[in-house]
Amino acid sequence: MIFAIEEINNSTELLPGIKLGYQIHDTCASVLVAAHAAFQLINGQDPVFHKGSNCSRSGLVMGVVGDSSSSASISISRIIGSFNVPLVSFFATCACLSDKQQFPTFFRTIPSDQFQADALAKLVKHFGWTWIGAVRSDSDYGNYGMASFLAAAQREGICVEYSVSLLRTDPLSRIQRVADVIRRSTAMVVVAFTASGDLKALLEVLARDPPPPRQWVGSEGWITDPYLMRYSFCAGAIGVAIQRSVIPGLRDFLLDLSPTEVAASSVLTEFWEDAFNCTLQKNAAPQNRECDGSEDLKMLKSPYTDTSQLRITNMVYKAVYAMAHAIHNAMCQPNNFTTKCEKDIKLELKQVLPQLQKVNFSRNGYPVSFDANGDSVAFYELVNWQKSESGVIELVTVGYYDASLPKGQEFHISRNITWMDGGTQVPVSVCSESCPPGSRKVLQKGKPICCYDCIPCPEGEISNTTDSPDCFPCPSESWPNAQRDACFPKPVEFLSYDEVLAIILAAFSISGTCLAIITAAIFFHHRTTPIVRANNSELSFLLLFSLTLCFLCSLTFIGAPSDWSCMLRHTAFGITFVLCISCVLGKTVVVLMAFKATLPGSNVMKWFGPPQQRMTVVLFTFIQVLICTLWLLLSPPFPMKNLSTYKEKIILECALGSAVGFWAVLGYIGLLAVFCFVLAVLARKLPDNFNEAKLITFSMLIFCAVWLTFIPAYVSSPGKFTVAVEIFAILASSFGLILCIFVPKCFIILFQPEKNCKKSLLDKTKCKK
Repeated sequence: MIFAIEEINNSTELLPGIKLGYQIHDTCASVLVAAHAAFQLINGQDPVFHKGSNCSRSGLVMGVVGDSSSSASISISRIIGSFNVPLVSFFATCACLSDKQQFPTFFRTIPSDQFQADALAKLVKHFGWTWIGAVRSDSDYGNYGMASFLAAAQREGICVEYSVSLLRTDPLSRIQRVADVIRRSTAMVVVAFTASGDLKALLEVLARDPPPPRQWVGSEGWITDPYLMRYSFCAGAIGVAIQRSVIPGLRDFLLDLSPTEVAASSVLTEFWEDAFNCTLQKNAAPQNRECDGSEDLKMLKSPYTDTSQLRITNMVYKAVYAMAHAIHNAMCQPNNFTTKCEKDIKLELKQVLPQLQKVNFSRNGYPVSFDANGDSVAFYELVNWQKSESGVIELVTVGYYDASLPKGQEFHISRNITWMDGGTQVPVSVCSESCPPGSRKVLQKGKPICCYDCIPCPEGEISNTTDSPDCFPCPSESWPNAQRDACFPKPVEFLSYDEVLAIILAAFSISGTCLAIITAAIFFHHRTTPIVRANNSELSFLLLFSLTLCFLCSLTFIGAPSDWSCMLRHTAFGITFVLCISCVLGKTVVVLMAFKATLPGSNVMKWFGPPQQRMTVVLFTFIQVLICTLWLLLSPPFPMKNLSTYKEKIILECALGSAVGFWAVLGYIGLLAVFCFVLAVLARKLPDNFNEAKLITFSMLIFCAVWLTFIPAYVSSPGKFTVAVEIFAILASSFGLILCIFVPKCFIILFQPEKNCKKSLLDKTKCKK
């Protein structure tokens, strides 16, 4: 401050011809002492500490630079603000001081803790730390700063395991309790929003029994303090710091101390005696060496002579220049190419305060201005405690944080960071490990939101992001993969020709068709023989034709359903089977009528001859055609994707359209089959020469058994097996008919031709050769 004032007093551009003086009051890091000093200042009493005597006008206080403590600055500002005396602080960062309603005359060259809290929260978030511990000074600086940090951390999704406070003046037992909390915690990261002296008291206690490795994150209040760097277990600490600066000429000014100047100042005397381990007092005690004048500040290595880390120092420098510029703008006016200051005018505080709000200049390349709240632009360096090759911890700048940049671009890291224990990998500090895709987070009861369990997604749902709070279902035609982190199209299932089951069924269908055709060929070749002609050969050929169609219609059930195949498969099946049963029914009636015709006086056959038999078949078949036509016109079958039977696949099937139509077709077939079965049973005990009724009875028994079994099997079979059951029923009943009715006759025709004569049919005797 003195260096800046002397620069200003020697300047020809800033306040030319005007001399600034100063008074230095010591607040002793105490709010009470700070309030006392403020009253001394306002009352015009001489300072206890130091006073400069080169003022142009004595007794007129234009402003105050200070204090370093937020609590002290609050007290001073409340007192001197009532008299419109501006207060420019270089180190009071409490966000509460931005309230212009309470502190209208407060300004500061250091950024508000609100910016620092945001920077620290984003720094923690940047490295993925979501589970942290928090330590703060039990002061306005620590309490307000930590409150701002915790609010910012909550917005960033960061959880705090513990938040403790301390002061260096606290009893050792309380500081020990804070140290024990840190030792027992599971959080690997400790954010310390403390003053340097408060943290020093904590680190001294921790040093007696060093805790497990912890990653320290620091505020600007302590992160640049060289005295704290001797605690090796804090190596790797990272934090935000005030920008390092260069003040030309300051080192030479600091080293230019004469013994007279040192002796005149109690603070310089204390510094000198401590630095050189001697005393300036004459006739000192024998154990104290007397300073002999050979002491050389240039050879001294101490924070006083080290100007390589000027940070807060530059804030003081800028604060003095801000006050000077405000006074200059109030007293001086540019005149042509020179600046003229009115020395004789009586400058009032109400003139200085508005000018202080407007200052906007640069000094040594560092801009100085204030916003509406009296705060300066927030710019921080990111600093890291790194061990050198010699094992000494050094402060290394690894990047910066500029609050004026767009959101998300504030951080810039320019070099590698050394972490706790000298590691190069970013430490992990989480309450729970991240939940991988395919699972969701479930909060642990009574714990912060960062503590959770990972639960696999339920069946049919996925999560495709890390730490997903919920799983969401796949679209209706998709299904999760095994990891449940992606949806894939469900496989479409139908009875296709490349499946073993379909190939077997198709083979039986073709075999049945060939069998029917071969049987028809045999019958046609032997159409003049008695066994072919015995029971209306015309109906036999029609029955073989309908059986051929029955075998072939089963093929329409194989393959992907389409509009035409769905309509064809059910109607073709219904009509061909009615045609088949109608023929069997006709043959059964012929057997009964033939027996009646052999009785004396019977004239039955003329009422049920071939024309009547044809009309019966046509009539019964027409009724089924009419049912199928109504079904197709009103609500035909159609292809449908069945999503309900199986969750993991799609069944491509034919919907019935109208269940009434489907069961009407089946019911009509069943009605004819039962009627035919009843007639065949009635004819089963006729004389052996009309024994075809027994074969029909057995075939109808198989037919009815197959279709009675089909109904529950069809209803309960899932997916493509529904189609397979229907095909099996068609093939089984068709094979039952052809094997029971035609195979015995073919056997006689081919292997027992001696029985293929009229006499044999009448009395079971062999035909004469």
